[in-house]
Amino acid sequence: MPGDLKVVVCGGGNAAHTMAGLAASRQNTDVRVFDLFSDEAERWAKALGNDDLTVSVHREGKITDIKSKPNVITNDPSKSLPGADIIIIAVPAFAHAAYLDAIKSYLKPGLIIVATPGQPGFEFEVKSKLGEGVSQCNVVCIETLPWACRIKEFGRQVEILGCKVSMTGAIKYADPPAGPDPQDTFQFLLGPEPVLNIKGHLLAVSLMSVNSYLHSAILYGRWGPEVWDGTPVAEAPLFYQGLDEHSTDILDAMTREVVSIAKMVTAKRQNVDMSTVVHIHDWYTTVYAADITDPTTLQSTLKTNKAYNGLRHPCVPAGDGKVLPDFSHRYLGEDIPYGLTVTKGIAEIVGTPVPVTDMVLKWCQEKMGKEYLVDGKLVGKDVASTRAPQKYGFYTLDDILN
Repeated sequence: MPGDLKVVVCGGGNAAHTMAGLAASRQNTDVRVFDLFSDEAERWAKALGNDDLTVSVHREGKITDIKSKPNVITNDPSKSLPGADIIIIAVPAFAHAAYLDAIKSYLKPGLIIVATPGQPGFEFEVKSKLGEGVSQCNVVCIETLPWACRIKEFGRQVEILGCKVSMTGAIKYADPPAGPDPQDTFQFLLGPEPVLNIKGHLLAVSLMSVNSYLHSAILYGRWGPEVWDGTPVAEAPLFYQGLDEHSTDILDAMTREVVSIAKMVTAKRQNVDMSTVVHIHDWYTTVYAADITDPTTLQSTLKTNKAYNGLRHPCVPAGDGKVLPDFSHRYLGEDIPYGLTVTKGIAEIVGTPVPVTDMVLKWCQEKMGKEYLVDGKLVGKDVASTRAPQKYGFYTLDDILN
């Protein structure tokens, strides 16, 4: 890629460490880390000192070290954001707003803003925070993280334990067109894998963020009123490998409702590409093809996914060696306000009934002590703390598509 590409990586966790290290290893890049969390930027800069940041890539039994160094690590937007060509937001959804607030003063024609993962409602947050100024920018929303990665030594070394073969996303292009090509630019920084599959509307990425209904469906299937009496259990059940028919049926129904929402959008706006919204079984057999032993059914696909070996339901001690489900876990705390409520909000606007989603969301809000649904409508007092489109005053299909 010709010229000097000014790259800002937002965050200080596993993904930000990895992205900063990979981006800084590319030729003709000026990489800056912008980290707003507490004193994390100061600690990162101090830990790294004059040394290189190491990205250790695990592949086929071998480890390859990639060494590079970001030019700046700071919590000061004035030292990181000016002149940026691409800003990569690699933080959880609850932290997006703070970074978007900081970015607003540094928008320019052709600026590329990437969220990986974007998570449901990212496009609504962007529109709300950046206003009309965002029309001059390229907004890229990726449905997931590129890698399974973890910090080995804070500020100094991060490991890539696995890399996705491909990654789906969507782009809202700058109007008028400006700046470097957003897909080519992000692909250049990622490297050859994962291959970016950029297609369709941003709304499709929000609907296809599977964690928003995957986790809640499995939680409901195991701890819902039909099967659990509220008493402690001997051990935390296997989350995926313990999947039974009841939980699978809940998940299947919820994913069918998501596909129905997408089909309704296309029926009402035939020029809107929602083709990346597919049944979760199809998604798994594409994304995790190499890890799944038996892809015959949705249940067998999840139970034989090697990437999920040994993962258990989040639980807390309940005395006498027994446990209870942990309803404060991120599977509810993040996936509901930044996931399932967004799906429900879109469904209401589009006019698609989602009875199973409603049932699961109602149960989840009770366990969380929140109020999102009231009489089946997304009008509860806690909608203001979600990324549902209604939070931002978006109530029509045109509102959420434009």
